[in-house]
Amino acid sequence: MTPTPEPARSALVTGASRGIGRGIALGLAKRGWHLTLVARDPARLAAAAAEVRAAGASHVDCVEADLAAPDAPAAAVAAHAARYDSMDALVLAAGVGSAGPLDSFSAARYDKQFALNTRAPFVLVSQALPLLRAAARQRPSRGARVIALASIAGVYAEPSLTVYGATKAALLALCRGLNAEESAAGVTATAIAPGYVDTDMSAWVHDTVPPETMIPVDDLVTAVTALLDMSPRTVINEIVIGRAGTRGQQA
Repeated sequence: MTPTPEPARSALVTGASRGIGRGIALGLAKRGWHLTLVARDPARLAAAAAEVRAAGASHVDCVEADLAAPDAPAAAVAAHAARYDSMDALVLAAGVGSAGPLDSFSAARYDKQFALNTRAPFVLVSQALPLLRAAARQRPSRGARVIALASIAGVYAEPSLTVYGATKAALLALCRGLNAEESAAGVTATAIAPGYVDTDMSAWVHDTVPPETMIPVDDLVTAVTALLDMSPRTVINEIVIGRAGTRGQQA
């Protein structure tokens, strides 16, 4: 008797049109996941969706949204819920970075980073919890997982990245708290805190950190897919990924 294939799992991926988010979406597409892609730029989002479909995803929905807007995170989750009755993974890859010393860092720049890097993930997680719980009930051997792209700057202090690091440290705390509250029911979370990753977001430091010394996006995709292959009995609060040749504390 031929075994019944497991139904495809579904994920909502933010920041899906570029960099790490795009890489993760492509990695999940190759595994046959159904995907809801969220990004701000419509042209980039459409291009990413085409790549994801070509990579193997049969169901791809796009949500054009600036997640820093107050109502956008809940709307993104609602768009996923309109098609699926559960969510096996929530990938929080959208983010913004702005460097500068504290004595000249404006409140407006502070607010912008916290709106996208901290508030949006909180709303996304809180709104997605019913869907994540449903996935954990439907597939108890798989559970459901939140993957939050944090930063090594949220673990170790980096000059001029104090505010950015604070936003990412909050993501680490969010994942720990979610595990404390939900892991017994099969919903777990992991924050991935890498040093500089070879994406366009890191181009501003190419003069001092050459791209060939940065962490490849594919390595983060490998880490994410490994996490999603684990059972819900394993809780990994965070993974800190350093660059070769550094002492680990340096972005």
